[in-house]
This record gives sequence, structure tokens and C-alpha cells, in this order.
Amino acid sequence: AKTEVHLAHQIAAQIAKWLDPRNPLILPARGRPVEAQDILVLVRSRSSFSSALVAALHELRVPVAGVDRLKLTDPLAVADLLALARFALQPGDDLTLAALLVSPFIRLDFDTLFAVAHDRPGTLWDSVNASDAPKVVAARSWLRDVLGFADFAAPYEFFERVLSAPDLGGRRNLLARLGEEARDAIDAMLDQALAFEAANAPSLQGFLAWIDADDLEIKRDPDAPLDALRLMTVHGAKGLQAPVVILADATRARKPEREAPVLMQFDNDKVLPVFLASRKRLSGPLAEAIANADDDAAREHCRLLYVALTRAEDLLYIGGALARGATEAPEGSWHSIVGQAMDSLPGGVPEDEAGNRVHETGTHAPRREANAMLNPDGIVPLPGWATTAPAPEARPPRPLSPSALANDDISAPPAGPAARVAARRGAALHALFERLPAVAPDRRRAVALAWCRHSVPDLDATALTNTVLAILEDPAFAAVFAPEALAEAPVAATVGALVIAGTVDRLLVTADAVTIVDFKTGRRVPAGADQVELYHLRQMAAYVAAIERVFPGRTVTAALLYTEGPKLVALPPDLLQLHRPKDDLGLNPDDQPPISLP
Repeated sequence: AKTEVHLAHQIAAQIAKWLDPRNPLILPARGRPVEAQDILVLVRSRSSFSSALVAALHELRVPVAGVDRLKLTDPLAVADLLALARFALQPGDDLTLAALLVSPFIRLDFDTLFAVAHDRPGTLWDSVNASDAPKVVAARSWLRDVLGFADFAAPYEFFERVLSAPDLGGRRNLLARLGEEARDAIDAMLDQALAFEAANAPSLQGFLAWIDADDLEIKRDPDAPLDALRLMTVHGAKGLQAPVVILADATRARKPEREAPVLMQFDNDKVLPVFLASRKRLSGPLAEAIANADDDAAREHCRLLYVALTRAEDLLYIGGALARGATEAPEGSWHSIVGQAMDSLPGGVPEDEAGNRVHETGTHAPRREANAMLNPDGIVPLPGWATTAPAPEARPPRPLSPSALANDDISAPPAGPAARVAARRGAALHALFERLPAVAPDRRRAVALAWCRHSVPDLDATALTNTVLAILEDPAFAAVFAPEALAEAPVAATVGALVIAGTVDRLLVTADAVTIVDFKTGRRVPAGADQVELYHLRQMAAYVAAIERVFPGRTVTAALLYTEGPKLVALPPDLLQLHRPKDDLGLNPDDQPPISLP
């Protein structure tokens, strides 16, 4: 209504006057000029008046946090982001592109848009690509940058890159045009993008369909620190207080319920709803129930008024717009109730020159002084770090598996199907060495044969079992397969600039020593440690270096168990020291081999 729009502009103008640093409103109980965050505007319900007040405050450059709850797709910042996503999916959508060209992202004026869009032979995007107008060329470059990554970006990545990339500056442009209250809507949009990706395939098209199908709401945190005026419903303001409170729509009468059903209890049974075509000329229990419901609504009406009145700490202003032709607030409205309460005070409350009734509940002698500001526009320049892209984060050390220190090309596996059989045989031996030590010696053969026939029926179960049992029953290997030794033990530690992570086949830890044994199932068995392949020496040296970090102060020894021998080859510490992992092993941190952790 025109009266509500007029009231919104009046309230906005008064607030702007209070915040004027040349002659600000002084808070009586605090003796300082009022600030935007000191002001709380309350309304009975969300209506067109709220939007009109936000627009009027924007026009007068009053910082405002916007309404406390709104549909996610309503804020202009969200609408612009969704329009950009739709353009990225369908550049031929002329209406979306036209809206995008005049949005805060690109900021073409309407004359330029008309010039590029009028009497065009093809799509608007074709016309933009063909134009040589400087503003359109800049717009085309910006849009092409977005199209360059749109096909490969998940929804959150797409929006965050548009908003945060220094060359795109989406967030900066949106906040400059729409104000700080757009920040909440932007953050809510990003939250929804993350929520969508957590439950769905991360496609931009799917996200748009998801947003369009849901009636999502944004609810601002009323306690969040924000240097801006707050606008919210009385119900939403429960528990909050502010130095200055404006009850902005207090001239609306309470309307009795006309459509809601009446809840009644019949024969002391359940309460049931009664739907009425009309509430006129009723009598008996039904009329009584309606009267009781109306009394309850009146009490709730007054209770909300009490909530609104008690939000003010220093100053409370009550007003509203009158209906056409009315000269006073209707009976039962909050304005009327407060007016009647003022009339009941001793001596009443007289009106001032402007026709306002002002009542002070205490005596204050505030100082009125100008708030001298170095910047008359109140604009504080942002520091350099706020507009500069952060430096790339330092890459943490990548876990380096000891088995990835060099290419294992020493086993010389036979070509063709025989290679796959050899690989399965090695895996089966490892599995048996892991399982059988925990089995009673007299049952190991039966368990091993049964496992082989079930898990690797294509291999010779008897040969595998004989190989494993020959090692387990050899006294030379008793310590390696003792009950206290660990099988397939994970190891991880930082050595210098490297993070070493892997799995040791057998690990025996005692009070003063640690023994590492790794199985080798290849056909080639070295005669001694000096003939062990370089790859295996580097691998075991890495394990020893990691274990020394895990168990400092203990002696760490390493050995290789070749199952084909069977033969246990101890690796002297001096030999391993030559192959310990170092930064100069020829492994550039950016060119490390793929990590393969168990």
C-alpha cells in the first residue's frame, strides 16, 4: 500500500538523521551517539512493508541486515548467482543473459544492453560475441572466463570461484551493489551447494533443479555481530534487546480467526476440529468455544505486545500507517492499547509539536555533540590483504611408501599367463604367513590346505603348504613367527621432509630392540646381503628409518625372508645407512610415484 511505502521512507529518513555524524541521536542512558547496530525495527509479520523499509534504508545508505527470515531464492544476490549458473549451462538463453549483463557481476547500463540486443539477427550471446563496444568486450571476456571452468566444476567450486577469484570478484561486486546483508544469502547459497554435493552427483544442472524444487529459507542468527540495523518480527526477537527499538506497524487491528477450525471436546473424549462456514448467529457450546478461542487470541496479541515493548533498553518508538481516511489507530491495535495506557497515567501524556506523545520513564541529561569523523562518507577502505588472493598453500609432505622408492623390476616374471600365476602365488604365500603362526602347530597343515583349496583353487595347495610350513618349523625363523611378533604391521613416520608410510610383513618389538622382516616370494634368492637388489635395500632402509622414529633409543635390525630358499638374509646397518631416504634420492616432491598404501 502507498501508506506503508510512505511510512517506510519516513522511518528510513528518521534513522538516517539519527546516524548523521554531524548531529547524531545521543542514547540517553549511555551518553554516546547511536550506531546502526543499536537499532532494532520490529514488525508483527513479514509483509511488503519490510521490503519497502529495506529498500528505503538502502537508498539512504543506512547499513541494514535485511529481514530475519526469507526464501533462499528471493535475495538478489542468490538470483544473480543462479542466473550465472543457468547461463553457463545454456548461453543461448537470451532472457537470463540480459539479466546477467545488468547484474552486479557485469554492470552494463541499459542503454548499452539495448544497443547490443536490439534488432539482432541471432541470440543475444551471438550479438555479445560480435560487438566491439569496450564495455561489451569486457563483459564477454568475463563471461568466457566463467564458461571456461563451468563444465568441469562442481556446484560449490563453481560458485566459490566466481565469488572469490581476484579476476572475477563476484562477492566484491555483489556486496558493493547490494550491501552487507547480501553476505548471509551468499553464504546460505554456498551451504546449500555443499549439502547438495553430499547427497547427489555434483552437477550444476542437478543443483539448479534441486534449488528450484525446494522452498528453502534463510534464517539469520540474531545474535551474530553485525554493524547494521536489524529488522525482524516480534516473535523472532524473543530474548533480544537493543538500545533503540522501533515498533513499526503497531496500527493494525487484531483480526479474529475466520478460517481456522474451532477445536472442541465432545463427551470428554478427544479434541476434534469443527469447520464452520460462518461464525455468525451461533449459540451454546460452539459459541462459547469460539469466544474462548477469541479470548486466547487476544491474550496472545497482548503478550506479543509485551515482548515488543520489553526489547527496548533506552528508547522505544511506536508507530504505523493508518488506513485511508482514518484519523486514529483502530481499537485493539498495539498503538491504541499503548495510547490508552498513557492516558491512564497521572496527568496523561501530552503531545509535542509534531503530534507525538513522548513519555520518559527516567531523567537523563545526555550530552549532544557532533561525532567528528575523518571520512564524512563513513566508508573505511579495506586493507590490502582483503582484496588480494592468498598465496598458494604449502604442500604437506606426501606419504612415501617404501615399496615406491624404485621400480621393482628384479623378479623377472615370466610373460603371459605365467605372470599372473606367479603374482597369485606370492599373494597366497603372504596370506598363509599372516594366518598360520596363530594356528596350533598340529593343525597348520590341515588349515593351510583347506584355505588354499578354497581361496586359490587354481594353485598347487600342497606345494604352497610345504613351502610355508618348512619356514614356520625351521628354528632359524622361530623369533620371526613367535606369537608376540606382529603380522602386516602398519608403519608411518616423518623422516626429514618425507612422510614414510607402509606395511611390514613381520615386526618383532622387545624392550630394547625392534626386528623388521619382509617376505620376498620371487624365484631369485641372493647369496648374501651384498647381492640384495638395490630396490629391496632402499625399501628396508626406509622401514628402518621410520621405525627408529617410532621407537627412539631401540636397536632396529632388518632382514629379508626369501620363501624360495627358504633363506633369511640379515641386512647390516652400515649397508642400510647407505640407502636411507634423503631429499636427494632423485625423488622430486612434485614427481613422486603414485602412493599405494595397504
